[in-house]
Amino acid sequence: MKTTGTLAALAMAALLTVTACGGGGQTPAAQGPQPLRMTIWTSNEAHLKLFNEIAAEYKKTHPDVGTITFDSIPFESYTTTLTTQIAGGKAPDLAWVLENSAPDFVSSGALAPLKGALGKEQGYELSDLTPAATKLWEQDGELYAYPFSTSPFGIFVNDDLVKKAGQKTPRELIEAGEWTWDNAVKMGAAVAKDGKAGLVVRDFDYKNWDNLASVWGGWGARAWSEDGKTCGFNSPEMLQAMTFLHKAIFVDKALPGPGTTVDFFAGDAAMTITQISRASLLAEAKFGWDLVPLPAGPTGDYAVIGQAGLGALKKSPNAAQAIDFLAFFTNPANSAKLAAYFPPPRASQLTTETLAKSNPLLKPEQLKEVVIDGIAKAVVKPSHIGQAELSQTVRAELDPLWKADADVKAVLDGVCAKIQPMIGA
Repeated sequence: MKTTGTLAALAMAALLTVTACGGGGQTPAAQGPQPLRMTIWTSNEAHLKLFNEIAAEYKKTHPDVGTITFDSIPFESYTTTLTTQIAGGKAPDLAWVLENSAPDFVSSGALAPLKGALGKEQGYELSDLTPAATKLWEQDGELYAYPFSTSPFGIFVNDDLVKKAGQKTPRELIEAGEWTWDNAVKMGAAVAKDGKAGLVVRDFDYKNWDNLASVWGGWGARAWSEDGKTCGFNSPEMLQAMTFLHKAIFVDKALPGPGTTVDFFAGDAAMTITQISRASLLAEAKFGWDLVPLPAGPTGDYAVIGQAGLGALKKSPNAAQAIDFLAFFTNPANSAKLAAYFPPPRASQLTTETLAKSNPLLKPEQLKEVVIDGIAKAVVKPSHIGQAELSQTVRAELDPLWKADADVKAVLDGVCAKIQPMIGA
């Protein structure tokens, strides 16, 4: 695990070094139609179909562009692979960037500035992008990535399993004002006793700890302070949240334990925490399902969002063309199409009417509760300069927590002992 963290940190360090020392010039573009490559972390067929349709439309009016390739890289190794490509002189022309890597990419100078080009694009309406969505991708008044996905976490529910276990559905609890973490865990435990899994934090797998922000946010906990200089893992709020979660896993059995793989979308769990882009997996579901907001915690209602930015690599020999394609890919018309999977950053499109057109599987009330209301009050998942090394350090220090007899406070104190020197001023 330490080796993986070191490699990730070295890759990011190499990215910063290459960018800083590479000079301001770009390699002259070759003659003839030039290909463009965009790295992405989805391999979903529906997503790729839409991306290729947008690319084909762009090429109709841009004969100077050759093949446009969407290069899928596995999520778990995405940032490490991308930074290694950049450091090795094989950078893509465009890249998705995870929110937890945004501070590194934006501050490194690896991404080309976008505001001027997007502002000049006819009909682009740059002012329609919400400040909350663009904040993470800006520096000194410049925009370095388009926040193409600003997606709150919600909970997909298998109502059939919940009812079979003799429990009220989350929708019924919402209507009664009782949709809380205590009741969510009670529901998950009841379903687990009935033979299926209770609640799955999708993509967590006891490794990707930042997805737990969708849980600890209910206690007002944070991985670190707003300015990023103080560790928050040993705060009273985090201790309460993690103690609750540990009990839910090892005592209540409401969440599947370490080493257990459960697929909600195959009908094997009552609930899963994830984003609306997963709704397409329910197109042929054999069970009744719902989408609801995260349960209220001790601090009340809250929301957490994951973000992804689309940027053009400044060192690409095709940087100008990459920016032009980025402008087309994210213009109002294509933003509305992308909203089928990735909630848009455009204020004019954050309406139930617009979102419903792109998300036929979801009801207007679901879109309002989870997406529109969620974006209005959400905090972004943890991100920090040097995130690659930080993430691996936190993951290693949290490993002892995922045992039945863990000392929660001691583990959390250990996390801060390790990362405070890394983030402190």
